[in-house]
Amino acid sequence: MPLLKDILYKAPLLSTSGNMEREIRGISFDSRQVGRDHLFVAVRGTQTDGHRFIGMAVDRGASAIVCETIPDNPAGGISWVQVKDSQEALGIIASNFYNNPSRSIRVVAVTGTNGKTTTVTLLYNLFVKLGYATGLISTIHNRINSRVLSSTHTTPDPIQLNQLMSEMAAEGCTYCFMEASSHALEQRRMAGLKIQAGVFTNITHDHLDYHKTFDAYISAKKRLFDGLDRNAVALINADDRHGSVMVQNTAARVKTYSLKVPADFKTKIISNTFQGIELNMNDRVCWFPMVGEFNAYNLTAA
Repeated sequence: MPLLKDILYKAPLLSTSGNMEREIRGISFDSRQVGRDHLFVAVRGTQTDGHRFIGMAVDRGASAIVCETIPDNPAGGISWVQVKDSQEALGIIASNFYNNPSRSIRVVAVTGTNGKTTTVTLLYNLFVKLGYATGLISTIHNRINSRVLSSTHTTPDPIQLNQLMSEMAAEGCTYCFMEASSHALEQRRMAGLKIQAGVFTNITHDHLDYHKTFDAYISAKKRLFDGLDRNAVALINADDRHGSVMVQNTAARVKTYSLKVPADFKTKIISNTFQGIELNMNDRVCWFPMVGEFNAYNLTAA
């Protein structure tokens, strides 16, 4: 079992008290799922505040608590960790707890209003046919090689996400293709992950019930590219005027794709019928049993 001090590595710590050498059997941000010697992370969510359930987590056996605000009368015998941002800390802690599985496989994350599911599924199918052991995290379902797992969110919570990737690594996967929703990026669910490539498909005025403003929605998507390092690749749709905004602050190598303007990967639609679509992709003619300009974009991204 990992030690508390080890799974806190790189988390945004403000203060610690108690035994940092204790072994941690599991981690949770839901007090109902806490067991003996678990770490409970109190997250402030959109529906409720995890700080309200710290007492319940302690009663259920939590031996360590991560929170933004330490209670006025903290329970004795507990390891207390104060952090700047519990959501970000949860992602980093989950990655550490599962031995940072995203560093053992190549993770490609696709974000955008439309096309995420199709693009990651195309990539998964392509790499499987090329003979790679491959994982998929999507709205429809998750896959570890040929094994199909149910999906409840476009992007799982940090604990499920790292558990999935840990299973992928254990089963020999070398690639994982995942959808990165704006909700997940805003809620830091992907904090702690190493992303090898980020893909931007497009953005339209959706999800404003959650993000409130279009600028906030753009900023949420942009987090994916802000977090890429200089060894990663950022691939953007040059036909979407917000594509260049996504990579304004990225350290990654930027590549572009397009159907309308000059780009690193340029596609032209030759024919588009009910039987399929014929494309000229960087001077190579290809035919696919898919229809519509939107799928020309998805195919080019993949």
